[in-house]
Amino acid sequence: MTGRNLIAYIDGFNLYHGLHEVTRRRKLWLDVVDLTRRLRPRSRLVQVKYFTAHVLDQPAALSRQENYLNALRAQNPGLLTITLGRYQKRMVACRSCGHVRPHYEEKQTDVNIATEIVADALAGRCQDALIISADSDLVPAVTMAQRLPGYFAVAAFPPGRHSNDLKRLMPASFGIHLPRIAQAQLPSVVKDQESGTLYARPPYWT
Repeated sequence: MTGRNLIAYIDGFNLYHGLHEVTRRRKLWLDVVDLTRRLRPRSRLVQVKYFTAHVLDQPAALSRQENYLNALRAQNPGLLTITLGRYQKRMVACRSCGHVRPHYEEKQTDVNIATEIVADALAGRCQDALIISADSDLVPAVTMAQRLPGYFAVAAFPPGRHSNDLKRLMPASFGIHLPRIAQAQLPSVVKDQESGTLYARPPYWT
């Protein structure tokens, strides 16, 4: 696979929740572009596409999220794109006690990733794809892309995550080990070279 063009597709919340469950907040300040290079060092990285949605009803968490996304952009100008889906809130009642509480569902992310995978494959923008996710909803898109001659896709499962469906479809898929995560952290302070703005790792994430 040496020198082949690679695009990475990152399911932001799948990665975030995997990291949070395994490491709590210690490894959330992750440079996903650096991680991609470490996972596929022999490929020619064309673009990293990061998919997420803005947090709802949690101002402090939203502020940290926006700070992180801005740090990623500043650290990787021209190489990283961020596509936003949305969160949907609905009220659900407990079957036992009747207590009503909000339930949040992320919408559009899997569809956005699937669309980009197929569009990039058909346009010939890459020969290789790295999919950082364990969401089996991506199976139809990968199946379609793999029909193209020479196309190679592999999934990298976030810590604490796995998909048998994706593994069957892409046998070379693997789990991301924590040492790789630790090696790919952003600097404590990231400077935007154009604006001079500084983005610091949130103290809450230390």
